[in-house]
Amino acid sequence: MSAVEWGTPTGRGIVAAATLGSGLTLLDGTVVNVALRTMGTDLDASLSQLQWITNGYFLSLASLILLGGALGDRLGRRRVFVIGTIWFALASLACGLAPNAEVLIVARVLQGIGGALLTPGSLAMIQGAFRAEDRSRAIGAWSGLGGIAAALGPLVGGLLVDHASWRWIFLINLPLAALTVWLAQRWVPETRDPRAHGRFDLAGAALASLALAGTTWALTDAGGAATWWAAGLGVAAAVAFVVVERRVPEPMVQLGLFLDRTFSAANAMTLLVYAALGAILFFLVLQLQTVGGYNALEAGLATLPITACMLLLAARGGALGERIGPRIPMTFGPVVMAAGTLWLLAVGPGVTWWRDVLPGLTVFGLGLALMVAPLTATVLAAAPDEVAGTASGINNAVARAGSLLAVAALPMAVGLGGDDYRDPARFDTAYASAMVACAVLLLVGGLISWVTIPHRLQTPQTPRS
Repeated sequence: MSAVEWGTPTGRGIVAAATLGSGLTLLDGTVVNVALRTMGTDLDASLSQLQWITNGYFLSLASLILLGGALGDRLGRRRVFVIGTIWFALASLACGLAPNAEVLIVARVLQGIGGALLTPGSLAMIQGAFRAEDRSRAIGAWSGLGGIAAALGPLVGGLLVDHASWRWIFLINLPLAALTVWLAQRWVPETRDPRAHGRFDLAGAALASLALAGTTWALTDAGGAATWWAAGLGVAAAVAFVVVERRVPEPMVQLGLFLDRTFSAANAMTLLVYAALGAILFFLVLQLQTVGGYNALEAGLATLPITACMLLLAARGGALGERIGPRIPMTFGPVVMAAGTLWLLAVGPGVTWWRDVLPGLTVFGLGLALMVAPLTATVLAAAPDEVAGTASGINNAVARAGSLLAVAALPMAVGLGGDDYRDPARFDTAYASAMVACAVLLLVGGLISWVTIPHRLQTPQTPRS
């Protein structure tokens, strides 16, 4: 069929379907933190179980998102997107009906698999369906509307937790998913990548999942009986993953991309910065509720300055990076974020939002807005055009893995365990240590950028796999 034009009914339908689909995953990435304390009380969950309620989702999403993109390219982007949306809805139903923490964790892992199928397809459908001159406008609309979905997460989550039940943060996905599937079937044309061929790298996907799962288990259960077994499994799977990716003809991750110093450095910086981001949101929302006495809605609304900064200023950060090059924004962005993180040390008993939370999160959001677009541009510029999608997918997976590993490791590192998240005195002490650790991660990320990221980006050569 002919390429779709911007402004037509088909064009609006494609953007609506893609935005709703990606919005589901964004919503569930932000809404759960608000409900964690209520879930823990209702299900009598331990802190490690709360960590797995968060990390189970990110584990399967980070491990399989590249495979999800490859499936869409070869089997049909709309088809895989629709399958992923239905899968996500069914897993959300299981989350909403979970009778205990163990079932909820399993359902969250399944939810992440659905997210890994639909997330790459949401952008790929736009890229594959729109004519070239209209793609940037369509992607801009998709990105902006997706940002609104992320912004609504804490508000919707807080309202549902306080006035209905935490279960509705998952059950609300069912009608949204049904609308998404209808829009996709009604308006989205089927597209594929004609260059995609060969076998799927199922071994690579399985080993990546085992490596992340083993590492996450070891970090979450540090000191437990299974810690060393889990750590050994994670290391062995990681080594096997590298071996497999070097030998298979169509690898999930083209390791040759990491021969480029800029690509490797940008991903290392991504791992550190998004580890800090994930840990800050995890600890801050619990601190506001456990120590500050906020309800779920108030805790969710408290984090909106970050989203507001991103919506209003991320594009300007990208323009600045184009004008002066990526090194300065990628260096000073994390430094500014670290300053905002240290300001959040003021959050404690008797917290006042406008004095203790708003300034720190605003400064943090300004640094994030300064850094994000130049980081994405650097990752894409460091890879040849023909593998830009893979490069973007790797960076996306690294960001999610950073959050996953930080939420797994940091609570134990700062002395939290069991049901300590319900003890204001113990949690307050651990929170301060966690904020300092996150600030250090951000400063190290900024240092990596200053030392390794060039002032101006150059066109790369085709990588070796």
